[in-house]
Amino acid sequence: MTIDVRPASVFEDVRAVLGPKSPGANVCWCLSYRIPSRLNNELRGPARGEYVAGLCRAEPSPGVLAYDGDEPVGWAAVAPRSDTSFARNRKIPHVDDLPVWSLWCIRVRPGHRKKGISHALIAGAVEFARTHGAPAVEAYPLDNGDARVDLTMAYAGIRKNFERAGFVHAADTTSVLAGHPRVLMRLDLR
Repeated sequence: MTIDVRPASVFEDVRAVLGPKSPGANVCWCLSYRIPSRLNNELRGPARGEYVAGLCRAEPSPGVLAYDGDEPVGWAAVAPRSDTSFARNRKIPHVDDLPVWSLWCIRVRPGHRKKGISHALIAGAVEFARTHGAPAVEAYPLDNGDARVDLTMAYAGIRKNFERAGFVHAADTTSVLAGHPRVLMRLDLR
């Protein structure tokens, strides 16, 4: 298996990884941290997918996709922090005024997990941010130690995967997800 990570510019492939089984469902579509809360609450059913389709047509695309051959098997959301709710989040501090990019969601499709795809997604998201001029990338993973993490809440990633990718602990946060504290991890690209 060879995993290739590419910009998430093909909406059908993004839908394969993030979209609902039922077109009318109100799934996240990885919009919760990307758009203002009010808009996130207003977008219902198919309108959520239509919004993401617009993001896929924009430059830069809303993140990266991992492919096994031609099959999309994973997703990572990465964007300038200033374009996300992390710019205003009171639970996750700003370490400095550097215009960092945020990497906040990693999703691997069922049937493809435990194959190193999340590692490829982190590396691909970092490279994507680097090519778009990011001076650093931040992530806000769970600091779960050896405790199990509910797969529904594992989207934030886990600390040790980011450490393996060269990220370092930059700050503690007051954010908790699925009973685990989140930490601010950073990879300097300068």
